Amino acid sequence: MLPEITNFAAPLALVAGGLTLGVLALALTKRAPVPAPLIFLVAAAATSDLWPSLYGDVSIVTVERVAVVALIVILLSGGMDIGAARLRRSLRDISVLGVLGTFATAGGAAVAGHVLLGLDWKVSGVLGAALAPTDPAVMFSVLGGREIGGRSGTVLEGEAGVNDPAGIALLLGMVEVATHADASVLVILREFALEMGIGAAAGAAGGLLLGRLVRRVSLPGRGHYLVLVLTAAALLYAVTALFGGSGFLAVFVAGLLLGDAHLPHRDEVDSFVSALSSLAEVAVFLALGLTIDVGGIAARDWLGGLALAAVLVVLIRPPVVFAALARSGLARGERAFVALTGLKGAVPILLAAFAVLGGVPHAARLYDLVFVVVLLSVAVQGTMVGPVARRLGVPMAPRADP
Repeated sequence: MLPEITNFAAPLALVAGGLTLGVLALALTKRAPVPAPLIFLVAAAATSDLWPSLYGDVSIVTVERVAVVALIVILLSGGMDIGAARLRRSLRDISVLGVLGTFATAGGAAVAGHVLLGLDWKVSGVLGAALAPTDPAVMFSVLGGREIGGRSGTVLEGEAGVNDPAGIALLLGMVEVATHADASVLVILREFALEMGIGAAAGAAGGLLLGRLVRRVSLPGRGHYLVLVLTAAALLYAVTALFGGSGFLAVFVAGLLLGDAHLPHRDEVDSFVSALSSLAEVAVFLALGLTIDVGGIAARDWLGGLALAAVLVVLIRPPVVFAALARSGLARGERAFVALTGLKGAVPILLAAFAVLGGVPHAARLYDLVFVVVLLSVAVQGTMVGPVARRLGVPMAPRADP
């Protein structure tokens, strides 16, 4: 037998086995209120500690690329599930919370990093930018199977789709400031405005064009329409990124427009994208977990991550949400629900990976801190979504499968 066959069989068995066990682990979420991403992240992190060779074989670059591809699918699916018409009713609230709220949260987290952990202001700024976004993979996973009464669910899902690209644009600007002595705050604002503007325009144009293309082109079989939508979304991300825009925002906006479009074989397209999004969710958290050396995280960083998570949940997010949604028309209980369920996940870890790749000082420590915050957020906040909704009088019921 050729050595190449056995050499490839080993990593293939590892990846396929991990994905299979990850999907089967979803059965646990039906018996206990445990968010699926928590299972994948903890399992992968524990596996890399048991088999240290995995930690050495999986590079940050590889994980970053896996996360990018996974988020393309997740944001496309999330946008199609929300739809432009549904989002339009809460557009102002989502825009304020997703953009201005991201800056405010990043600033608060940066202050916490400097005061509590003694980090340099520039490094604290990178940490704050990494921790600012909520995560679409976690939010869509936790809320996707539940029907939430009122507009609070739309606000949470829409915020996760918007503050993801907003946080990435902010993080890239902060990396520039942290690694170049001559960089200024103007760099952050310029980078942010450019990425968001190009991303929104490209997403609107790409979504309208793809909707018309799918309706007018005649393909041999139903499966080809599924492939067309997915590959076009990946192409949209790539072209937007090449022109300096936010490819993630472009994909999310295109998904919103496709969500309201009259597409042929609509049920098959929705089912395919949703299923692929679930697989992408498994893949991204398993990949991210493999880059974490849990045993190597210092005690001070466990305590620092715990302190940061507590500050974010108690002192930073509630004032930001209540200020951003002051004129939203949402009841006080609904605003409190939004404030308490801003979950962190794959995106903050991906942003911390960008900090590592960008050569930010103390980036390895930032990566560990972000992992601890994400772990606590998914484990505590994700598990408490149902009880919090009941306590605050926000109606929530399982969503019927089509």
